[in-house]
Amino acid sequence: MLLASTPTGLYIHVQAAGGVRNTRSFAFVRLKAPSRYSVHAPRSLRSHVDVVRAAEGSGGVLTENEKEQSRKAQGAQLKDTARKEMDALVEQINQQSKTQGEKGAATDDRVGPLRIRLHRAIEVMQQGLVERDTEVRLLLLAALSQEHILYIGPPGTAKSELGRRLSRLCAGTFFERLLTRFSVPEELFGPLSMRALEDDRYVRQTEGYLPTANVAFVDEIFKANSAILNTLLTVLNERLFDNGTKRELVPLLCLVGASNELPESEELDALYDRFLIRRQVSQVSDFGLPAMLAAAADNSLAGTGLIGSSNNGGAPESQESIALTFDECQQIRQEALNTVKVPIEVRQLLADLRTHLREKLEPPVYVSDRRLVKAIGLMQVAAYTSGKDSVSLLDCLLLEHILWQQPDQQARITDFLLSQSSEDDGLQSADYILASIFGRACAAIGGDQTSDSAVKRESVLQEATALRESLTDKLISLKGSQGNGIGGNMWISADESEAISATLLPKLKKTWRAHEDLLFEAITLQVVLKHGTEAMNFVELLPGRWSGFIRGTDRPK
Repeated sequence: MLLASTPTGLYIHVQAAGGVRNTRSFAFVRLKAPSRYSVHAPRSLRSHVDVVRAAEGSGGVLTENEKEQSRKAQGAQLKDTARKEMDALVEQINQQSKTQGEKGAATDDRVGPLRIRLHRAIEVMQQGLVERDTEVRLLLLAALSQEHILYIGPPGTAKSELGRRLSRLCAGTFFERLLTRFSVPEELFGPLSMRALEDDRYVRQTEGYLPTANVAFVDEIFKANSAILNTLLTVLNERLFDNGTKRELVPLLCLVGASNELPESEELDALYDRFLIRRQVSQVSDFGLPAMLAAAADNSLAGTGLIGSSNNGGAPESQESIALTFDECQQIRQEALNTVKVPIEVRQLLADLRTHLREKLEPPVYVSDRRLVKAIGLMQVAAYTSGKDSVSLLDCLLLEHILWQQPDQQARITDFLLSQSSEDDGLQSADYILASIFGRACAAIGGDQTSDSAVKRESVLQEATALRESLTDKLISLKGSQGNGIGGNMWISADESEAISATLLPKLKKTWRAHEDLLFEAITLQVVLKHGTEAMNFVELLPGRWSGFIRGTDRPK
């Protein structure tokens, strides 16, 4: 039952004995005689009935106290209705988030055996190494994504050792070479065939060289001269090698490049761009030095830091269980590209990040189109192997290892990603939309109850419902982010995950509360539009929004 007082009398939203007298157009029936209607009202609205009967006894005229009593009773009922709807919706959000988690667990079950192998492979590759957790994870991710990785750091920081360990893990052909400014193409691509030259053919003997390798390590990669550079670029990007008149496929899974310094010549920019993942490798810290010396003193880890360097770093029986073949890595990558979705917010984040790097950093950071496209593929592989069916904003934290040109830019990228993952510009947009709906709702509910005003009221109600659904979807997403944290990505190291969580989770909780408050306002607005009778309902239930609307600070320009 709903009640309204007007200068012409008292109107009440009633149910007749023979059925509902009013329709969804929000028309009101004037109370004539109590004997004609059977009034059905909630207990909290019984005071309305008392007011109605009192009004009937006084000719249908309400006193000011009776009007205030009626308004307060209706306001309490509307507020209670809005709170119950909010509680039910929060429960629905929790349930849907749980359902999505179970769906993710089902995906995780499909790749569960693979994840176990990958975790074991990470453990094996880390044996005997100290403070190289991130380097190992990025190296294995690069191999699964069929991308290349660049280590930049001083000599003696285990850069070449990491490349060798990957070759043992992949159980494929390994090629290793140290370049100098005087290196010739034969060192990388093989010598010319003397017999072919006798037949006027320019063909190289590539067996055992880079064109036939599955994993390669090239130290001092930026010392490559122009005679090597062009051929190397084609091998890295297209996996093709021009051998005489034939173009041969190169079975290269991953090339690990190493350098003590960044490239200085512009002619090396294209080569630098071929390495999707870049990682600066530092010396072991003073804190980790005792552990490194203890590992060096262990005879079982001497030399390579691996137990049994000829069998993938594990006991003989573990070799078959963790080894990754070239075909298997290809299959994993293809499955990830086919099944893992990339939501629009992730794509927008990439676009915003490139704009930020170009316009906000000095000097501007150039990010090629090719690098952005490859970054999407790598994040799909990361999500797939972590048991997820879509790339999340938190997976985008891997971009800190992809998009920088200078090492000091990495922290700036990380800060941007964390701010974008926890703060949402959509909140401001949603607040603006709610302000617009609120203004029109006040006009719709405060006017005469004509058919035209009823249509306007229904239109505003539909907009409020759409906003409510949008905010609900956002809360489901935020709930998932809080629940999964960073631990859902196996390619972010434990130390990184702990540091990121300490920064990110408080911001996520703050964002959640802001969206929750806005959702409750939208629900309250929706309830008043459905059941309210006058604009004063907004004053009582949404005083902050009403105050801003009156002052013009909460009203769209």
